Amino acid sequence: MNPLKKFLFELQEISYLIWRAFYGLVKKPRYIAETVHQMDLIGVGSLPIVLLTGFFTGGVLILQTFPTLQYYSIQDQSGRSVATSLVRELGPVLTALMVSGRIGSAISAELGSMVVSQQIDAMRALGTDPTRKLVSPRIVALIFMLPLLTVAADIFGILGGGIVATTLFNQDTNVFVTSVRNGITTQDLIGGIIKPLFFGLIIGSISCYKGLSTTGGTVGVGRSTTSAVVISSIVVIVFDFFLSKAIQTILDIGRI
Repeated sequence: MNPLKKFLFELQEISYLIWRAFYGLVKKPRYIAETVHQMDLIGVGSLPIVLLTGFFTGGVLILQTFPTLQYYSIQDQSGRSVATSLVRELGPVLTALMVSGRIGSAISAELGSMVVSQQIDAMRALGTDPTRKLVSPRIVALIFMLPLLTVAADIFGILGGGIVATTLFNQDTNVFVTSVRNGITTQDLIGGIIKPLFFGLIIGSISCYKGLSTTGGTVGVGRSTTSAVVISSIVVIVFDFFLSKAIQTILDIGRI
């Protein structure tokens, strides 16, 4: 199939999958227990790797930027630099990439295995809608949990930056905290929460689609898993640019 036609076809199928997933939420049965279970797997299960990533990202930001800030005698703004970078950009994107690698692959592999073992066909034969049972809880769980994971990554990133600034560069803790407080604006917080909502939708929909469209037996499960992680990561990075521009424009209009 032509690459452009394949892209448009998959975009259409993913959009239709998202519509069916959200449409299924307004009709019974609602699989609340499954949604809570997915929240636990996604949120609690991903927390250690997200906190570790955030902590050392904040630490390396200070490690790399502090000498430059010190050269220009504005080292008292180190907290502002790390807080702004994390809350606006690095926190949401890195968290999404970590979750994509851990959860996106797991979702695609699980659904792909169910497809090749004909469990999906069995569910349909018993009158159960796979989209409502399997897709909706996972997408909803990702949309709810990714912003919380992002906030946790931001907090630990700022903490990691503060530890590096105070221990390696002997900066006063109060100076760092004041710089962080002055550097974070309401607009930054709004953008830092809105982005993960869309990233969760992207990761969940692509991973579920790739899993449910698996072909070729167990070998196809591996291909679907790899494809889900790669495509969702690329789409997150590309979509981040346009989302950042849209948020920036909307917030600038709101200030007028």
